[in-house]
Order: sequence, then structure tokens, then C-alpha cells
Amino acid sequence: MITKRIIPCLDVKNGRVVKGVNFEGLSDVSSPVSLAEYYSNAGADELVFYDITASAEGRALFTDILCEVASKIFIPLTVGGGINTIEDFDRVLKCGADKVSVNSGAIRNPDLIKQAAMKYGDQCVVISADVKRVDGVFRVFAKGGRENTGMEAISWIKRCVDNGAGEVVLNSIDTDGVKKGFDLEMLQAVCDAVNVPVIASGGAGCVQDFVTLFKTLDKVDAGLAASIFHFGEVKISDLKNTLRQNDIIVR
Repeated sequence: MITKRIIPCLDVKNGRVVKGVNFEGLSDVSSPVSLAEYYSNAGADELVFYDITASAEGRALFTDILCEVASKIFIPLTVGGGINTIEDFDRVLKCGADKVSVNSGAIRNPDLIKQAAMKYGDQCVVISADVKRVDGVFRVFAKGGRENTGMEAISWIKRCVDNGAGEVVLNSIDTDGVKKGFDLEMLQAVCDAVNVPVIASGGAGCVQDFVTLFKTLDKVDAGLAASIFHFGEVKISDLKNTLRQNDIIVR
């Protein structure tokens, strides 16, 4: 079994970390810089930073805050939000990101992933897919979950991986912020379709949800969560201890 990663996620809006339910009803949480530094010291394996309104507002990602976050942490950093061009990849990487997450930009320009993978390598390109069930079908949503693209999600994710995405973050809109567990059915479908690391996002409510995730779906590489870490409901050190007790290998 490969080592499983635990990844806190910072959803940033107007320079602050926010959190909602099913991608709606956002409430203020903290400063992204202080929260990132805390997680870096608390045993997180990686950190994800999303500028969640950049795509919807049609603007570039806030690089000043990103630079400050990157300077404070000593773990890999994945950054997304408003990534539409190779120049956006370049700008974010120069700010200190290790990987760049693309969603709406790849929907608008499917060649973006191929171009970025050729220039920076597959390991640098992450496809972040916001997916929701519509009439029983997994559909891809754009612009921070606001816009139904009509595309079937599993074939879209597979296409992105075939084009050079080296990692998949699957955000289940159905389970986001609900705290009833990860979307195992959706994750299984993605794991069956691709042969790159898959990160589960959306639905973690307690330590047991991570145990269930990794025990049920061995091919899932990492669990990503936000509010349970932000509000101190689960400490990363306690989570990792419980995973070890369940014979799940963590760093």
C-alpha cells in the first residue's frame, strides 16, 4: 500500500479563507497565511490553495497572498483558481507553487493541460474536477461549481489525464461541506478510469471518514478536507495516529 496523504484545503475569497456547504453559503474562517503556516507545522503532507472566485470573476489569481503563503510553509503547495493560460501556470509557479490545479481553464481550452504538461511535466499539472450528479449522471461543473457544463465527468477526467494531467482532485459537490463522508461511488468511478493519483475532496466529517475512504478505496492516494481541520474538529496528528492504528500507511 502506498503512503496516504492528508491535505488541508484553503478556499480563499477576497484574501480570506472561507468555507461553505455544497459550494454555497460561504463564511469567513481565517487568514490564509497564518492557517497555512499552522498546517505546515501540524503534520499536513501538502496544502491546496484555491482562489475560489477568480474564474467566476474573470480575473487572475491573487499572487501577493500566494507568495506570502509559499514563503511560510515547508510542504508541497498546489494552487488553483483563474488558471487559463500557460502564462498563469508560469506566474503561479514563480510565486512558489509546486503544482498547478486547473478546472474552468481546461474546460474552456482542453489543450491547456497538454501544453502545460509538455512545458512543466505531468507531475506539475493537476486536474481539479467539480462534479455533481444530475439526473443520475456525473456532470462537470465550472466556475466554482456555479455552471453545469453538461459534460459527463468520468470521460472528461480521463481525457485530461490522457492529455498529461498527473493528478486528479475530485471535488464532489454533492458531499461538499455536508460532513457525512467522502463520495465513495464517485471516487470509485474515477479510480477505475485513470492510473494517476486521485485525491478525494468533499464530505469529511470525522476521523472515521478517512479510515473508511482508505480501507474501501485503496487506489485513492489522499484525503483532502477543509472545515474539520479549520475549526479544530480533527487534528492532523490524531488523524494520522488513528490511520496507523488501522494499518493505513501515512507519513
